[in-house]
Amino acid sequence: MHQRPHETLIVWQEGYSLCLYTYKVTKSFPNDERFGLVSQMRRSSASVPLNISEGNAKRTPKDRTRFLDIAKASLEELHCLARLSFDLEYLNKDALIGIDDRVNRLSYLLIKTRNSWASS
Repeated sequence: MHQRPHETLIVWQEGYSLCLYTYKVTKSFPNDERFGLVSQMRRSSASVPLNISEGNAKRTPKDRTRFLDIAKASLEELHCLARLSFDLEYLNKDALIGIDDRVNRLSYLLIKTRNSWASS
């Protein structure tokens, strides 16, 4: 299978990894949260690599950075949902730390990538 250009970006790889991790940790949530927290956490986590890949395909710096801003907003949404899930006792401490560590690293990478794309 041919590798797409966005798949070479570390920021995309980290976002994709976070999405997979989010799917994994939300499998154990109560069934009544399937269309609530589970759905929202999965959609916000998937939004991160999706917007990175879409932004990478854009031609102008303004268009590229706009998609990174959307990815960053989705990342913050996921972080808030993870904290809520922990407080509701759906996520254990290790899973929360796993999400938090990934969110912090990815936030840094998004900022650095945005700065790079804005100046290109």
